[in-house]
Amino acid sequence: MAKTIRSTGQVALCQALVDARKSAGLGQDDLADRLKCHQSLVARLESGERRIDVVELVVLARAIGFDPFDVLAVVEAATEPDHRI
Repeated sequence: MAKTIRSTGQVALCQALVDARKSAGLGQDDLADRLKCHQSLVARLESGERRIDVVELVVLARAIGFDPFDVLAVVEAATEPDHRI
């Protein structure tokens, strides 16, 4: 099984989340308040230290205010065509 934690798709996902948060004018503390979690969790998500599942992506999209399908398109474009699970 290939590791995806540092794959181009994972890096693209993290960067898309950072970009969306900043475009919304939110700091990590602001997002943490909306998610009712610690800022350190937001930092771990954005740095790629902690993986994001699909449900969490939807929750993040709602909290930040972006379309999760837009982020998935970015990740799909960045993921190598021969990537295996």
